[in-house]
Amino acid sequence: MDFAFDARTEELRHKLLAFMDEYVHPAEQTAHEQRAALASPWDTPAVVEELKAEARRQGLWNLFFVDQHSLPDEEHGAGLTNLQYAPLAEITGRSPQLAPTALNCAAPDTGNMEVLAQFGDAAQQKQWLQPLLAGEIRSAFAMTEPEVASSDATNIETRIERDGDDYVINGRKWYISGAMNPLCQIFIVMGKTDPDGADIRRQQSMILVPRDTPGLTVARAMQVYGYEDHYHGGHAEVVFDNVRVPVGNLIGEEGGGFGIAQARLGPGRIHHCMRLIGMAERAIELMCRRAVSRTAFGKPLAQQGVVQEWIADARVAVEQLRLLVLKTAWLMDTVGNKGAHTEIQAIKIATPRTVVDILDKAVQLHGAGGVSQDFPLAELWAGARTLRLADGPDEVHQRSLARRELKRYL
Repeated sequence: MDFAFDARTEELRHKLLAFMDEYVHPAEQTAHEQRAALASPWDTPAVVEELKAEARRQGLWNLFFVDQHSLPDEEHGAGLTNLQYAPLAEITGRSPQLAPTALNCAAPDTGNMEVLAQFGDAAQQKQWLQPLLAGEIRSAFAMTEPEVASSDATNIETRIERDGDDYVINGRKWYISGAMNPLCQIFIVMGKTDPDGADIRRQQSMILVPRDTPGLTVARAMQVYGYEDHYHGGHAEVVFDNVRVPVGNLIGEEGGGFGIAQARLGPGRIHHCMRLIGMAERAIELMCRRAVSRTAFGKPLAQQGVVQEWIADARVAVEQLRLLVLKTAWLMDTVGNKGAHTEIQAIKIATPRTVVDILDKAVQLHGAGGVSQDFPLAELWAGARTLRLADGPDEVHQRSLARRELKRYL
């Protein structure tokens, strides 16, 4: 593996870094002030649309899109590989509330667009993929349920039942990211079409449900450590009560939902880990700035041994994580997602856990300011800690990874 970035990546890195410094970071306070003045906190601040327009003008749009054969997909995005996208996603992680959305690279839209591109038919792509690629609408992925342990996807109870030329959907989902945003116009819903099937991994299907379908109710916004995550459209509880959609809304085939979910979650996991490294880098920067600007017990915090240890350990940890994430991206490009399965699970275990620890040290160094709204650290910590649950909790990945290791000795 060549550790140097190629010319295309370097070009985009320089453009993106300049975009962050000139537009994104200055917009953070503006977005906060504009949101406070909106009629609904779920509406999009005007400055976000301005950032999106500028990103498109600069060619920093849909950078995430790599096709199912791990080849650059120039039809849908910038034509980058996973390895090329990794350092760019890291940069956006320095401002996770604004930058991914500005570049149309925010979850859950990225994963949903990949699902539609890989498994959707021509009609579904025209109706939903094209406006998502254009940033005209947002979307949600409805999988997690409050009544079952959703870390085991075979537990999902939502029913998708065939009735003539329609499917009828009944169930309750929660922590459905993006659903509170009025621009969220389409849900990809996972439920069971064959609950009694012999193969528990062929019982599930995925189906498209437009937001305005009768019987679909966005019931409430779920909080995450006290935050409602307005920038990402919240995390909603959604009820499906006899929701009826045409059979043409089924994605792929009946029983294909589990396989689609696995295809979707692999890239999603690595995208989260890429951005988490950017969050850690911002935490280190804030730690250093705080350490040189504050004095306690007769000398600057930067001269305190424990603070120096925190900063040094954080730097070592970030460099280790970055190498593992880049290796994983390289493997996804060269041997595919299945070939990179071990590494995808490894980064999903290691990255959120380590970044949470770095952010915790940064909060500690800032004292009361670290838990306040005057610094981004508390919100970054909440987001990073949540990623130890999202896209599969640590323990699920540890279980699978250990089984793969042990299998060689059985």
